Amino acid sequence: MAVTFTRINPYAAACPSRSLIELLGAKWTILVVGCLTDGTRRFSELSKLIDGITAKELTRTLRQLERSGLVIRTVHPVVPPRVDYELSALGKTLRDPIEAILEWTDGHIDECLEAQERFDAVT
Repeated sequence: MAVTFTRINPYAAACPSRSLIELLGAKWTILVVGCLTDGTRRFSELSKLIDGITAKELTRTLRQLERSGLVIRTVHPVVPPRVDYELSALGKTLRDPIEAILEWTDGHIDECLEAQERFDAVT
């Protein structure tokens, strides 16, 4: 059953929703938003929580999320500077879908790994 869209057509190359879909589907986005569901975090906290992310990728992801209105970046006027990141009201609407993806992954990882092993064995 196909999904019917009333305002967008993500299957059309020129649809502006494509860039948002790309952002939301990125692995770092899911992990950053997942870490921010518990509240405000500093860059260094996010970096420690998300094993394997580079400072460049974290910065890029946070900027894209801020640009799309999903994350709020707050710079505190102290020395040394302190920057906090939190989900905006719009970003908080992603909590349930991202938690659902992470829960689905947790519940089906073994099946997917077995399927990958079977596939790799015959290719």
